[in-house]
Amino acid sequence: MSIQLIQRAICYMEEHIYEDMDYGDIAKYVAMSSYNFHRMFAFVVGMTASEYIRNRRLTLAALELQTTDISVLDAAYKYGYETPESFSKAFSRFHGSTPRQAREKGAKLHLFNPLVIKITLEGGNMMDYRMEHREREKFIALVKAFPNEIINDDNDHSIPDFWAESYEKNRIEPMKMLRPEGKRDLYGMCSPLGKGDTHFHYGIGVILDQDTDTEKLNQMIKDGYSIWETEPADYAVFQCFGADGDCLGEAWSRFYKEFVPQTGYVQTDDTDYEIYYEQGEKGLFCELWIPVKR
Repeated sequence: MSIQLIQRAICYMEEHIYEDMDYGDIAKYVAMSSYNFHRMFAFVVGMTASEYIRNRRLTLAALELQTTDISVLDAAYKYGYETPESFSKAFSRFHGSTPRQAREKGAKLHLFNPLVIKITLEGGNMMDYRMEHREREKFIALVKAFPNEIINDDNDHSIPDFWAESYEKNRIEPMKMLRPEGKRDLYGMCSPLGKGDTHFHYGIGVILDQDTDTEKLNQMIKDGYSIWETEPADYAVFQCFGADGDCLGEAWSRFYKEFVPQTGYVQTDDTDYEIYYEQGEKGLFCELWIPVKR
């Protein structure tokens, strides 16, 4: 299913490459939330939809500058840039040559061809998972909004920095102390916003259940903590073994490339989360819980 959706999205981008378009428009076309589409595209293709559009436009702009008498000003507007300066800067960064140099013979330019999704013979490796159902739940959490563009960006450390900052400011320990020893598991929660939104919420929290001391909740909420609620959902659960978050990214990639095509499940727009167990298996970094449906 994910492969077909990606191919439909690519065809849509190519057909509307000269129009004002962002990944929100593309997500709507393939009937997904902006957040889930952005993440699926990034993990399957290895770049964001915005990057794909930019690379294709700059490739086409170079070809047109070489083969026609279009001005740099007209090229800038045609390929979605507000000013010739912003166009020239992006063009030079991508090609290594300015738009004016692109007209000259011998100019070195980059060619980024349209992507075509092909089915190849892969797999043969074990992918362990289990299915779980969770009823409606509540959490106390530190919550922050992040732009969708950071998904699958290896150079971005916004979420790890959020964790580090929360620890440094002693914001996580008060939540953990609401729980009895042995049950102080931390949740890293992602919740997509509505279609067309450009940010998602990420929360660091603990579950609120019969084992949680709720006496200090009101004061914690006044101090900037939030109540995070989830709806009943079915989850595909994957264990991530490793020393750092790289294993988490690998699990997401295999979810889209292997689990979804083989099982017929698709991700829903409910909260997905990582669980960092206080007393987990040896070598377990976290468990990844992804809400799914057939």
